[in-house]
Amino acid sequence: MKRLGGIWSQLVSFENLLSGYRRARRGKGRSPAVAAFALNLETELLKLQRELEAGDYRPGRYRLFRIYERKPRVIAAAPFRDRVVHHAIMNLIEPPLDRTFIFDSYACRLGKGTHAAVARYQAWARRYAYVLKIAQYFPSIDHDILKDKLRRRIKDNRTLALLDRIIDGSPLSEMPLVYFPGDDLFTPLERRAGIPIGNLTSQFFANLYLDDLDHYIKEVLGIRAYLRYVDDMVILSDDKAWLSEIRAAVRERLAAERLRLHPRKAHVSQVADGLNLLGYLVYPHRRRLRDDNGHRFARRLRRLARAYANGQMSWKDINASVQSWIGHARHADTEGLRNSILPKVVFQRGAGLEATSA
Repeated sequence: MKRLGGIWSQLVSFENLLSGYRRARRGKGRSPAVAAFALNLETELLKLQRELEAGDYRPGRYRLFRIYERKPRVIAAAPFRDRVVHHAIMNLIEPPLDRTFIFDSYACRLGKGTHAAVARYQAWARRYAYVLKIAQYFPSIDHDILKDKLRRRIKDNRTLALLDRIIDGSPLSEMPLVYFPGDDLFTPLERRAGIPIGNLTSQFFANLYLDDLDHYIKEVLGIRAYLRYVDDMVILSDDKAWLSEIRAAVRERLAAERLRLHPRKAHVSQVADGLNLLGYLVYPHRRRLRDDNGHRFARRLRRLARAYANGQMSWKDINASVQSWIGHARHADTEGLRNSILPKVVFQRGAGLEATSA
């Protein structure tokens, strides 16, 4: 493929940085950091521009926090001015590089997403499905390998130097030491790994890092019925024995990228029995919402009602959250579930707990 070049002047232009600011602030208008940046918008953008042009820009410190959705995750929130830079970079490099990805990579891409991935799975619906999941994907992404992949796709040295700074500024990974073929005793200590969950750039890096594997599976192994959503891979076939053989080829290819398959989350199952996929229990011709999703939303709805009653949230923010879940749930057979959850919670200013669970 032709490498991407000649983009630096456009990347650091005031117009592109302003576009990056507008994208970074979406849904974050009430944040004090966003408000402070917006108060002196022109000054802040010109300062960023000068730092980038002079090579003096350095990413700030991440704010780390844990969320618990089925399992604990460490989320890294970059300072707002860094998020402006992330969007400015993605404005220039994502569209041309995204066009080189396989069609069936579905995470964080325009026109893709979970619902498109599930629909594609159902369109294939062979007898057997092989689900392969990568162990601790984001904490395992090797910095040197990622930089090499970027250099095989981008030839603009100043853009690459900026991407290097963002990668090098990642918080230290909490991964235990993992050894791969050819490593000596000190190799895992000498190689930096891990990119932050939560960065816009990390979402793109996660797609790019496994793009070589995607093309290998599609074009070298010749597997058409293959899709990926971040670190979840699904291969479908009518031949159960053949699916089991594919695992070894994928494992070997992943080892070259310093990645491992999850030891307990790789299994062949019959499509007719339903597959736990991207928040749904998916059958060839229907979908159900996973049970824990409904329970989590019911608890969240009660918390939102309490926050509204105490004046801590606006109806606009609450409605956006509820409509988002309804939009996800409507892609499955959930009319009964929605009718059992939504009418039970009352939103009323100054209401007590009894009103939120009536």
